[in-house]
Amino acid sequence: MARENDYYTIMSGLGEIDIQGQSVPSDLVLIGDHAFPLAMNPRGQVLMAASRYGQGRVVVLGHESYLTRFPGLIENALMWLMPCTGDAGIVGIQKSLGPVADNLCFSPISAELSDFREGLAIYITDAYSVDACAKDLIAFVKAGGGLIIAGQAWSWAEAHPQGNVFLNFPGNKVCSVSGIYFSEHRGELGVFPVPPNIPSSWLAVSIRKDFKDDLAVLLKGVPEFDIQGGSVASELMVHGPLAFPIAVTPCGKAFIAGAYYGQGRVIVVTHEGFMCRESLSTFLINAIHWLDEGRKGVIGIPSSLGGAHSVLSKSGLNCQFTNFREDLSVYVCTSYSDAQCEQIQDFVAEGSGLLIGGHAWHWAHTHPRNNVMTEYPGNHILNKMGLCILGSHVSGGLYKAPELENSSKEVYHFRNVLQQFGEHVTKGHKLAPHVEGCLRQLGNDCSSYLHMRAHDCASYNSVITLLTDMVKEAGVPQVCSNCPVQSPRDHLMLKVGSELYKVSPDPDALLPYIIKNRPDLPTLSNARIRINVDTVFEEWISTGLYLSPGMRTYMAIPPELIGKNWQVQIGCQTDNLGAADVLKRPCVVHQRYPLDKEMVQVCNLWGGLIYLVAPPKSKVDGVEIVVQTSIQAPYFKSGETSVADWVGGIRQAPAPWAELEFENIIITLESSIIRNLERPDEVAALWDSIMRAVADLAAKPQKLPRKERYVADVQISNGFMHAGYPVMMHSGSASGLINTEVARKGLWGAIHELGHNQQCGVWEFPPHTTECTCNLWSVYVHEEVLGVHRANAHPAMTPENRQERARGYAKGGRDLKNWSMWVALETYMQLQEKFGWDAFKKVFAAYQTMSGVPGDNAGKMNLYAETFSKTVNMNMSSFFKAWGWPIQPSTEEKIAHLPDWSDHPMKQYE
Repeated sequence: MARENDYYTIMSGLGEIDIQGQSVPSDLVLIGDHAFPLAMNPRGQVLMAASRYGQGRVVVLGHESYLTRFPGLIENALMWLMPCTGDAGIVGIQKSLGPVADNLCFSPISAELSDFREGLAIYITDAYSVDACAKDLIAFVKAGGGLIIAGQAWSWAEAHPQGNVFLNFPGNKVCSVSGIYFSEHRGELGVFPVPPNIPSSWLAVSIRKDFKDDLAVLLKGVPEFDIQGGSVASELMVHGPLAFPIAVTPCGKAFIAGAYYGQGRVIVVTHEGFMCRESLSTFLINAIHWLDEGRKGVIGIPSSLGGAHSVLSKSGLNCQFTNFREDLSVYVCTSYSDAQCEQIQDFVAEGSGLLIGGHAWHWAHTHPRNNVMTEYPGNHILNKMGLCILGSHVSGGLYKAPELENSSKEVYHFRNVLQQFGEHVTKGHKLAPHVEGCLRQLGNDCSSYLHMRAHDCASYNSVITLLTDMVKEAGVPQVCSNCPVQSPRDHLMLKVGSELYKVSPDPDALLPYIIKNRPDLPTLSNARIRINVDTVFEEWISTGLYLSPGMRTYMAIPPELIGKNWQVQIGCQTDNLGAADVLKRPCVVHQRYPLDKEMVQVCNLWGGLIYLVAPPKSKVDGVEIVVQTSIQAPYFKSGETSVADWVGGIRQAPAPWAELEFENIIITLESSIIRNLERPDEVAALWDSIMRAVADLAAKPQKLPRKERYVADVQISNGFMHAGYPVMMHSGSASGLINTEVARKGLWGAIHELGHNQQCGVWEFPPHTTECTCNLWSVYVHEEVLGVHRANAHPAMTPENRQERARGYAKGGRDLKNWSMWVALETYMQLQEKFGWDAFKKVFAAYQTMSGVPGDNAGKMNLYAETFSKTVNMNMSSFFKAWGWPIQPSTEEKIAHLPDWSDHPMKQYE
């Protein structure tokens, strides 16, 4: 709103802008958060703009004739520019601009024709005469002064064909600090209406500079970028009009990039370790020279980057160990702190260089609720410069440097590719082959960029405008199991529609283009949810309520929960399908909101069941949340829902998703599956028995610290099912969980995933046992609860198959690289058949109080052999050695006093 108010003040009373005639303006390029257009033509060219810098304000006009051609605009601009000191100050007007002073003679403004001097409130100048006073004007604006600067740069560019307009055109030496540049492009003439709000056009998205000359300097003698080894880089998003990629993977992921910012420059490498690498030294020294721009000044490097100092000292420039100083030519630092964010931004804007290194993937992992784009420290510095370090990583490798002849055409650049794709969607232009090949990357970048939510930024709004036009022109694929999305174009449109909806100024207007047929379901008013929890881990609390796609509601939050890290989640399917080539549903269909105020509005484009998400170690007793409008879901909860109520109506509740909550597990599945379920109590009894057995084998209390969850989905991110909270399964498997007759015949896969959730790193030997020890629970539940013998529980468990695996492993040399999954399970089955399930329970219990467990597999295997031996009071070393375990003499000594298991099953294969 601040930008809109500024715009309204400057453009008030102006119905149209007539720029016909002989005065051809420059197209202005805007960067950063503060610059915004005042006048824009239908081609998206900015002809007038305004911005702020420091405490002051700037208005830039694309031709000097506009200073007299639009007196009303100038008077408005002077009102906006006048410092808020309480007294009207003096407006200085460059001596050659007498007609401007004449236009002001009847206004109350005090004006004088003069060179720039101290004591002025505002200064008006053309863009050609500021070379000598550029630094003084920048300081003037930064301290609170107002500036109007007008001119065009295309004639300067024609007279200086080798010149860099963005750095060397006189006007840009001043106004660029505020994020406004005169470009060499001529503005299209015409009569343009003044819109009521800041003008925005997706045509303004295109990049405005060819960076070939910059890359020629940076890539001299650099055929490739070696980022192999232990330093894992983050992906880097290049989104600004004056930012450009330098090092890119074949699939378009940038990990080194540069940018112009104001009068200065910046280069980002997405791991600080790269700044210390000899293999990258040629590039790094090139980068320092490019950033220094021939000043041969001091290169400041913090003492923590000693390796970088060693590499960069070879540049021949003056590298010094120092913290940030304003008198440096180039500052080298990491992206892990924003303590001097504004000073560093001004340092670059006013003509210095910045080399910054660091990754964000670890920060993203340790701050899962935070927005990397806007909250990672380095991005506070870099976002204004058109660069952003992402939470995703780039695989190590040896990547070729871009070829200069293709640098502006085929190297992936977000803004360039986005514009080409936008023209393809809205105008039917054919896509170039290299653009077709990077649509998945474009979709990821659109998603990341939209997360910035920088609605005060002109370039951000231009992208919003473009994506909105795309969605309204082409629509979003109506994805489902019968209409899967397969083409890269449809993938991109589906992702764009999903993410745009979350940040659009008018999301409801987009709904008909994203979801064609939304259900009209009966609603509940003011549903009350009573909460009684005592959590150990993060936990979803089912509400039995649902929101339709795009449906909004308010939730009244009690003070006991506000600001305590509680959240509300809409949607139960939390798998991200972003890596899938074929989609049967959108990639992400759930959404969370923090419960940080008394009244929270929530919505999810794709709809979903409503959950409260309790943080770990939360104890709440009897508080209530009120949901203003919602839809009832079929929801059965043991001990609270009667069979009569279930059959009498609850199972017919209108929501398309249902939940069955039992003692230790919650099953979420499509409502169509439970509409005819007559005896949920029998299903509850079966699953109570299963889950008690799961806890029993794990040597845990019968009541688990957190109920497990199964969630069915039309598509999941990995495998037939996968473990986690929740356990994810395909919708087609869900009915087998609630049909007791079918379930009693076998549930190997479902229990296998619950077994995964019981595995503990202290007695796991990955990757060997990852898909092995979880099956202990499958065997145990089948035999102890379902009454299905192990030989009949899974085809791999027949005696013949088991014996063949053990024999083959022994004949193959008992090599641990072959000891995994079913082969490894045979080791545990032989132990169980000799010593029974109680031995495992005691071993698992022993580990629960154990400390100092080794971190490597060999150490853990020796500890396991020792623990099992002492548990069963028998020396097991010969048995484990027969399976190829690396049993050490020290382990054998610890159990040497125990009787040896001399007739173990592997003896027969010696």
